[in-house]
Order: sequence, then structure tokens, then C-alpha cells
Amino acid sequence: MREMLLHERRRYQDLLDTLEGIAPNTLSHRLKLLEQSAIVTREFYEENPPRAEYVLTEKGRAMGGIIAAMRQWGEDYG
Repeated sequence: MREMLLHERRRYQDLLDTLEGIAPNTLSHRLKLLEQSAIVTREFYEENPPRAEYVLTEKGRAMGGIIAAMRQWGEDYG
């Protein structure tokens, strides 16, 4: 979510490169869960081969304040 909130549009490979230590299958599973929860959508920008970007929905962007508050709490008390 941090990466999506910072950039709003991210390709799978961009996320994989940025999120150190995450296994590709774990990232794929989490993106599918976020998509099923309507937090991100997958938008295709190339047909052959199919390539997609993950984009935050309005619901996903609304989580920004919650995540910022959690980060602040961690800095204050973590």
C-alpha cells in the first residue's frame, strides 16, 4: 500500500523491485486480494503481450490517512 499511495500507478515489476524480500507469488496473491477488495484495479496498457498497471481506486486512496496515522503512531511509540 505504501508504494501505491506514493505512486498511485505501479507495474508488477516495479513493485517487485521496490519491495525487497517479497516472493513473486506472495506479491501476486496480495495484489489479487487488493483487487478483490476494490482497493486497486488492474488497467491494461498493452495488448500483446498483455501488460498491466495496478492503480489505486478511490477506496484505496481513502486508506492514505489511516496508513499515515499508523506510521505516525509507530514513530511515536515504536
